[in-house]
Amino acid sequence: MSAPLTEKEFSQHMNTKFRLNVERAEPIELELVEVKSYKNKDKPGEHGGMERFSVFFLGPLDAFLQQATYSLSHEKMGSFDIFLVPLCRQEKGYSYEAVFNYLI
Repeated sequence: MSAPLTEKEFSQHMNTKFRLNVERAEPIELELVEVKSYKNKDKPGEHGGMERFSVFFLGPLDAFLQQATYSLSHEKMGSFDIFLVPLCRQEKGYSYEAVFNYLI
């Protein structure tokens, strides 16, 4: 069973590891490094019933992930599928973003 994929839920697990099982000897670990909200209640026309946010992960330098849907697992959040987009290579690893935009 997996936890709800909400901004609040992800925010509770900042700086923890998520496992991604791919065709490798060892699973890849991604660290949740940021949760960014896109709420703007002052903007005219902003839909109040939307959940809008991004989560950012940092992965290892030895495993670049293409833009795709991946199965992640977390000790508290459980297992779920997530669409990851690679952003850039950093000193410590590759960064990835997942965007969430849905009706509550």
